[in-house]
Amino acid sequence: MRTKAVVLLSLIVLLVIGLLGGCSSTPAKRPVATTSAPTSGGYVMKPYPRKGGGFYKDDGLPAQIPENIEQIPNATPRLEPLRNAANRPYTVLGMSFTPMTSLQPFSQQGIGSWYGTKFNGLKTSNGDTYDMFAMTAAHPTLPLPCYVRVTNTQNNRSVIVRVNDRGPFHNGRIIDLSFTAAYKLGYVDQGSSPVRVELIIPDASGVTYADLGKDAMAANEARMDDRARYGEETPKPGTYVQMGAFQNGFNAQVLRNHLLRELDWMTPAQVHVYAEPPWHRVQVGPFATRAQADAVQIKIRDALGGQPHITVRQ
Repeated sequence: MRTKAVVLLSLIVLLVIGLLGGCSSTPAKRPVATTSAPTSGGYVMKPYPRKGGGFYKDDGLPAQIPENIEQIPNATPRLEPLRNAANRPYTVLGMSFTPMTSLQPFSQQGIGSWYGTKFNGLKTSNGDTYDMFAMTAAHPTLPLPCYVRVTNTQNNRSVIVRVNDRGPFHNGRIIDLSFTAAYKLGYVDQGSSPVRVELIIPDASGVTYADLGKDAMAANEARMDDRARYGEETPKPGTYVQMGAFQNGFNAQVLRNHLLRELDWMTPAQVHVYAEPPWHRVQVGPFATRAQADAVQIKIRDALGGQPHITVRQ
């Protein structure tokens, strides 16, 4: 009888503890994401019903989105030092671009698209970490960073985004928006839409990079140099398709990221940046045979143009 009483008492204690645990207060929600300090873990998520067909090539729709995605605020325009290293002339896939180096009136109309899960967490051309739920964008020639108003000319919805990346490098497309920005403009499911892009000058002064002073410029360059130290130490032997070589490792990473964006069949493990001072070489491979490399070279050339070449590492 005593044993039964002890067992019964233990069960009662466990039941009381369970009831008390069930009565605890609901955990507080994490704060709404902001564009000034985007994080990958700062959202309360909800399932996103995938409709398919709205993303570019093998980029993807997220399985979940912030439950307050409609309330994620626009980027707040403010004067920031322009990144000198991110605003130099560059060539990608045989196409040359000369970025703007000052804030000045700018308006452009064309097709806007968006980029998502494939690039979430990768470095942008400005050195930030891409957050597909923040209000950001990529543009081939606008000064980095800057702020623009993007209007969907089909429904007149507008958003303000911070431009911190390069791209798109595809005929007919003028700007790539983050998932959230495209969602708020109403074209996530269709993938692209006619848009108007207007540069916002925070104080209308047309400030140039040099106007910000030598100290700010030097500090920016130091930060960019730190971010530019990319590259794998030991190349693997084999045959490669070389896409480009840069003295600035940061620019090499920019090309790598955009190759992954434009080529739907390519995976991050196939595209390398090998640091071999003074060069950072962007190479696809390795391939076991020259024939395999030749086939990929032709496939890349047909898709993107340019003249990638074959190189062999022993």
